[in-house]
Amino acid sequence: MTTYIVRRLLWLIPVIFFVSLITFTLMHATPGGPWDRDPSARQVDARTQELLNSRFGLDKPWFINISGGNPLDSQFLNYLWGLVHLDLGPSYRQRGLDVQDILFQPSEGKPFFDSKFGYSARLGLLALGLAVVFGIPFGIIAALNRNTIIDYITLFLSTIGISVPNFVLGILLIIVFAGQLKIIKIVQANWSAPGAWFIPAIILGFNTFAYITRLTRSTMLEVMQQDYIRTARAKGLANRVVVIRHMLRNALIPVVTIMGPALAGLVTGSFIIESMFAFPGMGRQYVMSIQNRDYSMIMGTTLIFALLIAVANLTVDVIYGFLDPRIKVGD
Repeated sequence: MTTYIVRRLLWLIPVIFFVSLITFTLMHATPGGPWDRDPSARQVDARTQELLNSRFGLDKPWFINISGGNPLDSQFLNYLWGLVHLDLGPSYRQRGLDVQDILFQPSEGKPFFDSKFGYSARLGLLALGLAVVFGIPFGIIAALNRNTIIDYITLFLSTIGISVPNFVLGILLIIVFAGQLKIIKIVQANWSAPGAWFIPAIILGFNTFAYITRLTRSTMLEVMQQDYIRTARAKGLANRVVVIRHMLRNALIPVVTIMGPALAGLVTGSFIIESMFAFPGMGRQYVMSIQNRDYSMIMGTTLIFALLIAVANLTVDVIYGFLDPRIKVGD
């Protein structure tokens, strides 16, 4: 197990390298730069742009200098060197702040979970928690009541959840709960109130809830047809014992498969929801950095998202071995 985990962690090195390379290439292939403004409102003159480019190394070749200069003197390689030292670089648009400070440093006197990363992590965990708490029971109930009105209602809800984009559902809930019922505010002035989180979490996690429900239902139906289930029933075991001890444990393996990537996806895919509700998280910061062409912020946030997804996949693989002894991690 330890060897497998170490080997998977070492694979993160080429993953981070190629994610950095692709992101860096796309950023510099796009016309413009971090100092560009609307032509009618340009505030940075040419001389100031030259000084800023020199200050942040944007006047160097983006990858490798082949013009006779130092081949190691490039933006990309310098960025990788900083990354080795866990330095994501300074923000080009937020003066005096580093990327890691913006994403991970909370306001003075606040705990870590009040940072931008902490806000996004909490929202993702809440969304996943709601999806799991409701998705797994709904899937089990639908499978145990196959081809009944309960099954049809569950399939109807899960089909809506998979088919309807979360931003459409978000607009609908905003119109109903904020516009008509006046229960919530469209833009929260204070996110410390627990009730302010539920509508964004429901919108963010509804698609995952629908997928977990359908997957739990289908795997439960498949497990119900296995020989060992018929044997357990023939022994006279109570239906509750058969469902919990024999069916559920094996049916949850495919569900657990998606939970790690689902959590990473909820944290990394909350751009629209965070922007829609002016949520002070990492997703909204990422969207703003793209709009502002803040190269270092784009790079740092993208790498954090990639790292979250890789760690989530590794966690799922390790959990496999605990759920099903037949699966040996590392084989």
